Amino acid sequence: MPGPPPAVAVTRLAVRRALATRRTADGRRPLLLAAVSGGADSLALAAAMAFEGPRASYEVGAVVVDHGLQPESDRAARRAAQQCRELGLAPVEVVRIDVPTGTGEGPEAQARSARYEALEAARVRNGATSVVLAHTRDDQAEQVLLGLVRGSGTRSLSGMPRRTATLLRPFLDVTAAETRQACLDQGLQVWDDPHNADERYLRVRVRRVLDEVEARIGPGVRAGLARSSDLLRADGEALDDLAATAYAALAAHTPAAGPGSASADRTASGVPDAVRTASGTPIAVEPAEAGADVLVDARGLDTDALADLPTGVRTRVIRLHLLAAGADPAALSSAQIGWVDDLVMRWKGQKAVDVPGGLRAERVDGRIVVRPASPVQ
Repeated sequence: MPGPPPAVAVTRLAVRRALATRRTADGRRPLLLAAVSGGADSLALAAAMAFEGPRASYEVGAVVVDHGLQPESDRAARRAAQQCRELGLAPVEVVRIDVPTGTGEGPEAQARSARYEALEAARVRNGATSVVLAHTRDDQAEQVLLGLVRGSGTRSLSGMPRRTATLLRPFLDVTAAETRQACLDQGLQVWDDPHNADERYLRVRVRRVLDEVEARIGPGVRAGLARSSDLLRADGEALDDLAATAYAALAAHTPAAGPGSASADRTASGVPDAVRTASGTPIAVEPAEAGADVLVDARGLDTDALADLPTGVRTRVIRLHLLAAGADPAALSSAQIGWVDDLVMRWKGQKAVDVPGGLRAERVDGRIVVRPASPVQ
């Protein structure tokens, strides 16, 4: 019996490999939600999930996000949802979101933030284990090129992770051409969002640049960028582990804080629970809830000890230090970390550095101390 067309086989194999990492041993059939827009990538994902999910003992549903940015977007969302139901996915939801304006972010960032919030809300509402996203190798290459243009470090150049606690990206080794062909092979009706051809958007211009580069020097540029992201992510994870160990050692040798101070509430090792797992590896730190007390480091880290660390480790230790004090991880930039690093390595009596989250980092008596920018009321 002949197998599926090659492009369909590629998408199914990618999903099969990804779902093998999500199996549970308690006999439950956990629910996964495919994020669907109606484009070729997400419809190919929905079809592959419908085929492979039940075989891996998963329930598979879909969330169709309608950004409301196009006159026909509601119609496209309904058609995408209907195709998901015909594929056998359940539950299938259509979620209309309002993209905020005036936030200081560009339209792409605003739409992305609103989309991820809607997807996470749907995951929680439906009790799903993960949301499955259809980002392809092409998307990963664009992400890496954007990081290069912005002068980002390994955290950005490593691109989008294949999996997090609540997200899964099985298509990072699949090309956009393969997802489109998979849709054609399966008779799926693809909606091409006009925004994907609008060069007012940075990502569209980056895509055009990659097309031109591959036309001039040959195919393989996107694959090379995506492969580089995997290598950088592995290197970055190793540096993160070294930084967590260094931060634990530095914080453990910090003079004890007085009774009742925010620093006195730290763990016995001196490292806040918010930035370490039980094994000592770093984890993402969420911003403090509105109105919550800010964890303030009244003791600081010794600048001589920081200066002895390699640059890649030292800047990560500084990042952990700022996050532990309550810095906003979404707004904390490599430039701000670099300014704090200047307090260590290029100290000339400069003033304190403002840190997202209403904080200031300053050098006091040979230590990097993080305090509220204004007194807590």
